[in-house]
Parts: sequence; C-alpha cells; structure tokens
Amino acid sequence: LCMHEAALDSTIARYGDDHPNVAECYNNIGMVYRVQGEYDEALVQYQKSLEIRIRVLGPDSPDVATSYNNIGAVYKAQGKHNEALVQHQKSLEINMCVLGCDHQAVAGSYNNIGIVYSAQRDDENALLQLQKSIEIKIKVLGCDSMEVATSHNNIGDVLNRQGDYENALLQHHKSLEINLRV
Repeated sequence: LCMHEAALDSTIARYGDDHPNVAECYNNIGMVYRVQGEYDEALVQYQKSLEIRIRVLGPDSPDVATSYNNIGAVYKAQGKHNEALVQHQKSLEINMCVLGCDHQAVAGSYNNIGIVYSAQRDDENALLQLQKSIEIKIKVLGCDSMEVATSHNNIGDVLNRQGDYENALLQHHKSLEINLRV
C-alpha cells in the first residue's frame, strides 16, 4: 500500500490531479484495500479513479468500464448484489459498445454478472450469463485456457447447487482437464 501511495504522490506531482495515470494509481490503491477486505476504503479509491477516468477519457472508455467492474466486485463482496449488478451491467454496456461483442472484457463482464446472480441463488440467470461468457472465451482464447477452465468450474458450481450432479461433474471434469493441460 505504501508503494502505491508513493506512486500516487509522484504521479500527481508529475501530471497533476486529472490524468489517466493518477486514476490508475487510485485504482491500484483500491485493489489493495479490496484484497485486505477494507471495502469502504476500496470504494473511495475506485470512485476517485472512476471520476477522473470519466472526466479525462470520457464515459465510454474501457478504463471507465474497468472502474465500474471493480466497484461491482466490492459491492458483491459486501453482499450488495443489486448494486453489484448495476455496476457490472454498466461495464458490460461500455465494453460491448467500444470493444464489440466478442472480446475478452465482454466475457469477463458476463462472468461477473453470472457470479452475482449465482450469489443471489438466481441459477437460471447465472447459467445464462456464464454460458455467454464461456462461449466468447472459447471463441477468443480457444478451448485450452485458464479462463475457460474457470468458466467450466463456475457453471459446474451452479449446476451442483441445482442438484444436476451429472452435468456439474462434467463441467468440473472439463475444468480439471484444461488445468492439467495448461
């Protein structure tokens, strides 16, 4: 954390308050707080990053989408699922508009939305979003990637909770096979 704060100070000294590098420093500090479980402070830092990114890069920047995604991750960790969905949906909309439908960031947004639905026990919507995610990941990354393995695992978790043990096992087995190959 001290290193990130020092980087923030030197970046502000070099570029001023409104610069994408300053926003990135706030984002990095937010990530440290999030990992430490200090969610309120993480939100403060992510919000600072978001505000700078919107002002400097515009509201449709992929970096703005990343900020919304990070804020959504904090809300999900806090159990504020509806707020998390709003943030992840904003991220998805920007990513689709700017990067196109078949991009890894779009797949990530679908995955994150699916994970939130899963946390809400809305298995139907969770599976729908996770399936969209894995389809894009396979298209973009191929079948043998850790991202695809994680998606198989996420789908397997939802199927397991639904009691569809056969298909859950199939998904987990696919994940394991990829992990062993990669």
